[in-house]
Amino acid sequence: MTFERIEPESSTPDAPTPSRWPRLRANAKMLASLLLGGAAILLAIIAVRSGLTPMVDGMFHPGEQWLSAIRRVGIFVAATAAYWAYVRWFEKRPATELQLRLKPLLLGAVAGVGLVGIPIALLFAFDAYEALLFRGFSPALLGVAGLIVVAAALEELVYRALLFRLTERTWGTVAALVVQALLFAAQHLENLSQGSATDVLALMVSVALLGLLWASIFVLTRNLWAGVANHATWNFTILLSGVPLSGIEDWRALAPLESRYAGPDGLTGGQFGPESSLLVIVCVTIAVVWLLRTARRRGRFRGAFQSAPDTRLETESGKA
Repeated sequence: MTFERIEPESSTPDAPTPSRWPRLRANAKMLASLLLGGAAILLAIIAVRSGLTPMVDGMFHPGEQWLSAIRRVGIFVAATAAYWAYVRWFEKRPATELQLRLKPLLLGAVAGVGLVGIPIALLFAFDAYEALLFRGFSPALLGVAGLIVVAAALEELVYRALLFRLTERTWGTVAALVVQALLFAAQHLENLSQGSATDVLALMVSVALLGLLWASIFVLTRNLWAGVANHATWNFTILLSGVPLSGIEDWRALAPLESRYAGPDGLTGGQFGPESSLLVIVCVTIAVVWLLRTARRRGRFRGAFQSAPDTRLETESGKA
């Protein structure tokens, strides 16, 4: 008679197979990189707000207007420098996405004006918006323009150059596009102080599409400033038309054109402004589809957990 040895069943879960470890390491590295890069940018901004600005004010007393300009320029320079240092010292590569390339910059700026300016002009023509008064251009608009540029640069730096790029390196282009778009939209919910569930849904859809738009520009160009130019001119064009900018009413009194809503919320965009207008959403959707199809044809997409470095994509896009 022979006896077969019966192994007892293990009550502990299976240990990760060797094939899982590279992915776990890649996800852990991505999270650490996001935390480190985000901390570098945040600390740079805090240093300017809490250190440089009070010091300049105490030493030179430049006045509120000049102090505000110094603070904005300082934040812009410090945040960009912090990102450059993070890429250079932690990722150990040149920050090619920060190179100033004139053609993508100009094309991005012009496209930003046209992409939202043409639908807004049509909304005025369709009497969805009504122009009440032309005030002319106020010198205060220069300060607002500077603020818009800095805000656009910070959002592109955090959401596209950092969040999108690092998640793309680990999860692939498609997943990274979705993640950054949803987080970008969620961050704008605070701009909607009061609104129905329909307003919230419209905001999430419209801002997520904008997140896809600016990420698509980054995918195609692998250049930060093309997206910054598009983002900033988009916002400034809305401001000039005298309607709410991303739900913000504060600057409407400075707009050269005093406007009011005269059509349904579906066309006007309601409380959030033209970015939630169905006409603008359709235009942005068409632009996103075209940009992503062009980027895919040019080989700008990458799959999940690829080992290819970012510099390959950036170098190829620089030749486009």
